Amino acid sequence: MLDNLGSLERTHTCGELRAENVGEEVVLMGWAAKKRDFGIFTFIDLRDRYGLTQVVVSEETAKEAHTKAKNVRGEYVIAVKGKVVNREEGTVNKKLPTGEIEIQVNELLILNSAKTLPFELEKAGSQNLASEDLRLKYRYIDLRRPSLQKNLEVRAKALRKIRDYMDSQGFLEIETPILLKSTPEGARDYVVPARIQQGKFFALPQSPQILKQITMISGLDKYYQIARCFRDEDLRADRQPEFTQLDIEMSFANEEMVFRTMEGVMKEVFSLVDAEFETPFPRMTYAEAMRRYGVDKPDVRFGMELQDLSDNLKDTDFAPFAKILEEGGQIKCIVAKNGSGYSRKILDGFQEFVKRYGASGLAWIKLEEAGTKSSLMKVFGEEKINELANAVNAEKGDAVLIVAGRKSIVAASLGALRKEIAKRDELIPKGVYKPLWVTEFPMFEYNEETGNYDPMHHPFTSLMPEDIPLFKRAVEDGETELLGKIRARAYDIVINGYEIGSGSIRVHRGEIQSLIFKAQGLTPERAKERFGFFVEALEYGTPPHGGFAAGIERTIMLLCETDNIRDVLAFPKTASAQDLMMDSPGDVDKKQLDELGIKIID
Repeated sequence: MLDNLGSLERTHTCGELRAENVGEEVVLMGWAAKKRDFGIFTFIDLRDRYGLTQVVVSEETAKEAHTKAKNVRGEYVIAVKGKVVNREEGTVNKKLPTGEIEIQVNELLILNSAKTLPFELEKAGSQNLASEDLRLKYRYIDLRRPSLQKNLEVRAKALRKIRDYMDSQGFLEIETPILLKSTPEGARDYVVPARIQQGKFFALPQSPQILKQITMISGLDKYYQIARCFRDEDLRADRQPEFTQLDIEMSFANEEMVFRTMEGVMKEVFSLVDAEFETPFPRMTYAEAMRRYGVDKPDVRFGMELQDLSDNLKDTDFAPFAKILEEGGQIKCIVAKNGSGYSRKILDGFQEFVKRYGASGLAWIKLEEAGTKSSLMKVFGEEKINELANAVNAEKGDAVLIVAGRKSIVAASLGALRKEIAKRDELIPKGVYKPLWVTEFPMFEYNEETGNYDPMHHPFTSLMPEDIPLFKRAVEDGETELLGKIRARAYDIVINGYEIGSGSIRVHRGEIQSLIFKAQGLTPERAKERFGFFVEALEYGTPPHGGFAAGIERTIMLLCETDNIRDVLAFPKTASAQDLMMDSPGDVDKKQLDELGIKIID
């Protein structure tokens, strides 16, 4: 029979008591993490989210409690009342904050029993975790792991830091609706059928983008929100269908004002892990990031930058390279320090790795102590191979890894390989955080499926002032190929190779906004259908404004040193956007579908 709590109240948590509490009468409550039975003595490790305390029940001093303790199993919920005592000499557990003391129990209540767990929590800190799907199905058990509870605690503290800082800077927290109008902003919308207006649909917000701009038009010059957002897109380790972002917007703002605000936020948040950010953050244009690192979110904690060999090989008669250069491609490389010891198996693995990113292959040069080796030796000869190695400042003991192809493929494959080698060879320093602003993104990127140029960020992003004449030529004179050269007043914060967030100075003039819609292939009628209310709002005295959206989960991932977004969410979805615990998405009753005017067709 289970006990009732009655008037008993918890006096301390299981992580709170220390040697200075010896002699106090206390009441602890929690889960039985482990039990050890020594006949007349029963030891139980009692756990809650604050920590773990050892309690001991003696048959001689607390016979009834001892009898109950014999029945306690793993994860039973119990309450104990007793005295704090010092542990006997030789039994102190220095790994536990509470390891100097234990509780001599005189009363024990079994508040609830527990079935045998589907996986062992004792292995939570090891590499032998149960499968993620199993842990997500029983998420309420998985969340008892101290590491996950710590992550959620860090998240809560970070959000408090953000709110305190934004309030101190005069920003007003404003909530925006969850049920919105569907507008094309990049990813697919999650849509919600409207019962009262059958055949009509709401959309869940991909971000509060339009509404936060409307707060600027409304004269609310400093907005922020911890906003829930939804995107129906393919998932990966750092994406979820629903996520949280710090959303800010400022009137009469230029880039520097937005930068200072976000740098202040990041300094506050990363103080939780004692990271000290020097401000202003370093800055790098998108073009420079792609040239040096092959990605627009470079990890600058280590070197191994991309280097161009195209000029060194411009006169080559090696047909594959000559054809690539003739077609406007590139030949680039990275230098792996101390990589001359890479075996053929390792190099073959690198070759397969770059093929995932579209590369046709990987050439290599190894500068061994005994001499130079290369997969291109028969093609170019030793003199040319050494010339190439010298051109990229490779030294004895290094390896030069070369990819040739279209610029986008070379950038993607070498950018990814650079990061892969850094992880493999342990080149990334631990506990180091290096923030970076990436600026001047392209305004448009070519969509091969539609044949249109789509905004790289969103269609409300302002253009670099010096590019506006070129933009007008592209749109008004039909020179659409020029759209690929237009730069946006867009910027990202990148920390340790993660895009923490992005923002831009916004379009605040209706005529420019209309041209952007036209550039992306929207007819005036279609633009009015989708954005008419917003374009009209721009005509009623819109101030210049700009803002930023920072991903809360990605930030917490960095703080908690995990590369899996599900580790910083209480109830995440799987890679296929399923909630295994609730078994959702799921079916709904036919009556509900009838009310919505929806019929499911097989």
